[in-house]
Amino acid sequence: MKKNSILLLPAAFIYSTMAVAQQPDWLISNKPYKAAVTEKNKEIVLSNGLASRSFRISPNVICTDFRNLTSGEQLLRAVKPEARLTINGHDYTVGGAEGQPQQAYLLPGWLDGLSAAKSAFVYAGHQQTPLEAPLAWRPRGWHGNTQQAGGKSLVFSYRAQAAELTGIDVKIHYELYDGIPLLCKWLEIDNHSGKAIALQQVVNEILATPEEESAVVGSTRQMKTPHGLYIESNYAFNNAMKADLSDQTTHWKADSSYTSQVNYNLQTPCLLEVHPHVPIGITLQAGEHFTSIRTYELLLDSYDRERNGLAKRRMYRTIAPWTTQNPIFMHLISTDPVKVKNIIDQCAATGYEGVILSFGSGLNMEDTSAANIAKYKALADYAHSRKVWLGGYSLFSSRRISDEDDVINPATGKPGGAFFENAPCLGSKWGLSYLAKIKYFITGTGFDIFENDGPYPGDVCASVTHPGHTGKDDSQWKQMLLQKELYHYLNAKGVYINAPDWYFLDGTHKIGLGYREVNFSLPRAEQLILNRQNIFDGLWEKTPAMSWGFVPLSQYQGGGAAATLEPLKDHLDAYEQLMMQYYGAGVQACYRGPRLYDTVSTQQTVSKVISWYKKYREILNTDIIHLRRADGRDWDGIMHVSATLPQRGLVMLYNPTQQEVTREIDLPLYYSGLTATARIREKEGPLKSYSLDRSFQAHVKVNIPAAGYTWLVIEP
Repeated sequence: MKKNSILLLPAAFIYSTMAVAQQPDWLISNKPYKAAVTEKNKEIVLSNGLASRSFRISPNVICTDFRNLTSGEQLLRAVKPEARLTINGHDYTVGGAEGQPQQAYLLPGWLDGLSAAKSAFVYAGHQQTPLEAPLAWRPRGWHGNTQQAGGKSLVFSYRAQAAELTGIDVKIHYELYDGIPLLCKWLEIDNHSGKAIALQQVVNEILATPEEESAVVGSTRQMKTPHGLYIESNYAFNNAMKADLSDQTTHWKADSSYTSQVNYNLQTPCLLEVHPHVPIGITLQAGEHFTSIRTYELLLDSYDRERNGLAKRRMYRTIAPWTTQNPIFMHLISTDPVKVKNIIDQCAATGYEGVILSFGSGLNMEDTSAANIAKYKALADYAHSRKVWLGGYSLFSSRRISDEDDVINPATGKPGGAFFENAPCLGSKWGLSYLAKIKYFITGTGFDIFENDGPYPGDVCASVTHPGHTGKDDSQWKQMLLQKELYHYLNAKGVYINAPDWYFLDGTHKIGLGYREVNFSLPRAEQLILNRQNIFDGLWEKTPAMSWGFVPLSQYQGGGAAATLEPLKDHLDAYEQLMMQYYGAGVQACYRGPRLYDTVSTQQTVSKVISWYKKYREILNTDIIHLRRADGRDWDGIMHVSATLPQRGLVMLYNPTQQEVTREIDLPLYYSGLTATARIREKEGPLKSYSLDRSFQAHVKVNIPAAGYTWLVIEP
């Protein structure tokens, strides 16, 4: 390899061969892969050509096969129940069967010898139903996808065998989507028993998978879990701004029934169970209905980080299309009507699409007085007259309200000890009032954007007087439901939501790239490199539209004149490059300050960048291929790719050194869909044809100016 060449994605060799000999790679062309349900005798198969999950309905519902049809990987080694419920202190399985003689693998000849457990919920019928959109979403503004996911839904109904559970009915939903190896599983419970039941826990997925590695000694924490199955549920929080670290439901456990495993202590992590880490702990009253979390199961066909990241990003684009909205906004640090109207005018003049009244601006959405509503409605009306959105910031969690309304620590019986030390309980009187006030304010003013800081982070509350939950056991589940309902409500109204936690699957649109706030008080030259590192690191699993960065136009947490851009006219080079770094990645930044421009030349600079971004908006909002991470020593860059747009790629290249650099950059174009040649131009220059090598790479010689940047456009 040459000194500055990029290691080709190893999957490219495999999938290019597949594309010729069989079906196309779904990450390049996914149209052939349509979900279907086929039934024959006792067998039911849900498949889309990429993933397949098969069931038998005798002696109970048994999952007999779960395969990645691209790689051929079998994800199932043994029959397990399809779910498990803890009711009135006892565990009851749903579906599944007993009697498999060997847990390391499953032979079809064994299936007729299996039997349903005596206390299990058993098969009572099945049906195909239309896919249910997880929430009502009203698309507004620019977006990359307005369509809810297509596919097929298969629903199994179960009845209780145990006499004490007569009248408790269960349905398990399996949804397989078109064009992606992704399945969603969730369940419903109806209490027709005529009496209340304690529903302590719901495990909505149980899979006995092959082990990822075979180790004689080791524990579930030390050994690797299966790489071919990525799990994500709509029950996540942790303020980590990463899906895996926010996950609260995925549990890889040991399977003691698998006695032939190599591990002497039977501790291989090869049993997947999906359930909230803190049990739901609710009382399901007679006549009530329960809906579980939704668990998404994405089948991965490679160990390659980029390919797996592309698959996860495609998952969000498919099941959470609201995340493809990406309005251009700035953060204003004032609520003075004169200043608000002035910044609205600046947005209209430069092509910005929204204003968020930032933290520290003086906005109080909890003030629902007629005067406050009238003030902000007038400002929103003015913004709309200029075709600009208006929204605002609201802090929820990291604040103290009162002993009565704060989260009560189960260990002490007193406030304190929450995720943010002190925090209100969303189920308290204050919390319920907060939710009602936010809805009232946004409805009354016509605000378009809601920035919810410190949303519910999973605090367990031991209060027995809060009206939104009954006590410690149901407090997390009930508070999560309250927050989800707010975000669902706002999506139905077309309100755009920023929130610093992983609530994408319940309606939030954007989260931080990942950052350290004090870094924005460092000198501008350092911020340039750090921001590019944040962009590079933050877009492995998030799409550009799901991410926001930060640009302190005015001072933020110190740093003085060296850290900020004000006066803007004096720092146009840094201002332009910060914008190009973010817009060139497809990432919106919070441009926080009193204005977007201070002179005609500043206005022209801002307008030029926004015009450029809008010209290439489609390709800039596609996913990126990571080329080289910024290290301050040599060039760094990223590349957007698309196999369907007129521009198949757009490359952003940066030079942090004080000398012009000339480099031959190897551009991996496999995911652009180009196979033999590509036409590439630098900026708006002439197109030049390049032959792709056997690794689908184009070798392009570029000159990058000192402390500057350049960009390339790739076309067929």
